[in-house]
Amino acid sequence: MVLAVAGALVGLGMAAAAQGTGATDAARWKDEASRVTIVRDDWGIAHIHGKSDADAVFGMIYAQCEDDFNRVETNYLTALGLRAEDEGEAAIWQDLRQRLYLDHEELKRDYAESPDWLKKLMDGWADGINFYLAQHPAMKPKVITHFEPWMALSFTEGSIGGDIERVDLKRLEAYYEKKGMRSAGKEGKREQGKEIAGWEVRPHVAVPWMEPRPSSSNGFAIAPSNAANHHALLLINPHTWFFFRSELQMSSDEGLNAYGAVTWGQFFVYQGFNERAGWMHTSSGVDAVDEYLEAVVLQDKKLSYRYGSETRPFTTRQITIRYKTPEGLKSRTFMAMYSLHGPVIAQDGERLVTMQLMNVPIAALEQSYLRTKAHNYAEYKKTMELRANSSNNTVFADADGEIAYWQGDFIPRRDPRFDYAKPVDGSDPSTNWLGLMTVEEVPHLLNPQVGYLFNANDSPWNGAGPDSLKRSDFPAYVEEGIETPRGVHAMLLLAPGGKPRRDWTVETLRAAAYDSYLPWFARTLPVLAKAYDDLPASDPLKAKLTEQVKMLRAWDCRWGTGSVETALGMFWGTELLKTVARPAREAKIPSEEWVASELGPHDLVQALETASDQLAADFGTWRTPWGEINRFQRLTDELAPKFTDAGASTPVPFVPGGFGSLAAFVGRAYPGTKRWYGNYGNSFVAVVEFGDKVRAKAVTAGGESGDPASSHFGDEAARYASGNLRDVYFYPDELKGHARQTYHPGEQGTGTRD
Repeated sequence: MVLAVAGALVGLGMAAAAQGTGATDAARWKDEASRVTIVRDDWGIAHIHGKSDADAVFGMIYAQCEDDFNRVETNYLTALGLRAEDEGEAAIWQDLRQRLYLDHEELKRDYAESPDWLKKLMDGWADGINFYLAQHPAMKPKVITHFEPWMALSFTEGSIGGDIERVDLKRLEAYYEKKGMRSAGKEGKREQGKEIAGWEVRPHVAVPWMEPRPSSSNGFAIAPSNAANHHALLLINPHTWFFFRSELQMSSDEGLNAYGAVTWGQFFVYQGFNERAGWMHTSSGVDAVDEYLEAVVLQDKKLSYRYGSETRPFTTRQITIRYKTPEGLKSRTFMAMYSLHGPVIAQDGERLVTMQLMNVPIAALEQSYLRTKAHNYAEYKKTMELRANSSNNTVFADADGEIAYWQGDFIPRRDPRFDYAKPVDGSDPSTNWLGLMTVEEVPHLLNPQVGYLFNANDSPWNGAGPDSLKRSDFPAYVEEGIETPRGVHAMLLLAPGGKPRRDWTVETLRAAAYDSYLPWFARTLPVLAKAYDDLPASDPLKAKLTEQVKMLRAWDCRWGTGSVETALGMFWGTELLKTVARPAREAKIPSEEWVASELGPHDLVQALETASDQLAADFGTWRTPWGEINRFQRLTDELAPKFTDAGASTPVPFVPGGFGSLAAFVGRAYPGTKRWYGNYGNSFVAVVEFGDKVRAKAVTAGGESGDPASSHFGDEAARYASGNLRDVYFYPDELKGHARQTYHPGEQGTGTRD
């Protein structure tokens, strides 16, 4: 399967002259647009209605392009492996990683083989983007000037990081840049049928699961028995890079009516709700990706690999990556090799490393869309049977009062003798995947008697108090994570004193989502206080840190913008995590436990001295309130934002989720700044009640529009920082008094939208 570069040029519309817009296209787009109505509310959020589901898709992607075409296109440059055509040679390895698993010609065949209903959605999606570009000639795409329906199959995972990111780019480059084994095979000094030895051993790069990943989200489901109004409640609280998703509503005359967060460029609500059910995804600790070490053999002058008693040839595929240079586009061609497990992604000593992961684009796109139309537990479970959600857990609630939890639904079944957290021997057939666990077999909870369930990217073994899933009932590979401070925090809120809370409402659930308690410090500060107390009186730190320790000893471990304790504690904790985070993660021990049990007293106290000195150097005194430091700022819509202390910003009271804050805001100082600016954390927050009618409140980081000139670029910043969620206008009668513009795609419409 060799990519046809010339064909790709036309198919992707990389040369506008070669890809004109015909009269037939224009007529079809106009007809589709006439069947779509977009209403923008007073927050700029689009409520799209179409005659058919495909019409709704046409309108919702058109609205996304209006709000931020740059993010829509960029996501597909990533998904299709085309970023180097915009960013240059440095992006070659990211593109190669993508193209090892994704072949454009295969996606075209997948499109042709898709069910008709899915084809119609993909057609509407491509038409909506192309119509937007035709209507906005001033908008110049970076690479993709014409979108094809099959491209939608390249981006079916709405989470912050798909499985493919487990392929480490440094290892990939180290192998393919130096051509790895191919040079060894040309030496001609090795006997036929003998395993090749003596390759160049490159410096070890930590495998991806050992690397820090910014993955944290919260999902709570409350059963009617625990709610004041006896209606099921759902907290939807994804933590992602800011501005990672759009907020919108899409509905049709064919039964679609979904509201929530949509990853830019996709045509399904990833985390949200309809009038009868809601779903929240949290990043999973399931091991659904495996590395294999392939024993390589020179056979008939070709590289092969051992598999049991056999020797099998690697299959090959030529991949050409085009990249931008000052002189124009250039290209590099790689010969990728594949075992039965997957593509070669690295070299490890005398073996090649291959990686196997989920790659079922049709089923994945079907599942992502169909779940938005599921109105009850049985219908939602039916979508799970597609088993194409590999990297996410699901927290579910519906108007029938059902609450449920699934630990992913794509879990390969394996021989438990092997440790799949590490690379396994590819030559041993016993290490192969043995099919997939069924939906009934994956870790799953339905209506626990305690009346609640949750996940906070921790293991599911505490997610429903005494009714939680039991670790001993499942193989080790269904969960590799540990308890997080946010998980501890959630348990304290859902069952204070060990007894389930029974008076939940929309407002109390919102308040819980912004509860200020920080369990990380509750565990570590007593250890710091003891370390300080044990210092000899002659130690200079005893006098220097007297006031700091006194303040932290009395702190209630709650964040706040006016809290000096929060600032001092955060600088101290961050200083410790610089050295503690990695070893604790590798040992699978919570970082607060590592601090409390593994660090020496001098390390704890000295870190406080460093924190105090840094605060004084940056802000004039260590007694600086947290709100003076921790800020939300949005000045431009660059994908890599720039921050400045000279620009306007909003104080944010909450802190990174790693310290146990359910409301997460990950800030740090940037070049040229003293203040800490956030670019990750709470992105979309919604609290939903499922009664006779659905009721919801929500907030989006910053604002809906990507245009700095729009009033909706930053109009939600204050609400975001304070947790003051706004009402969601789900029904037409709710929206009626808040409609600011009504129009068909391609028309200005009535009202004003800035």
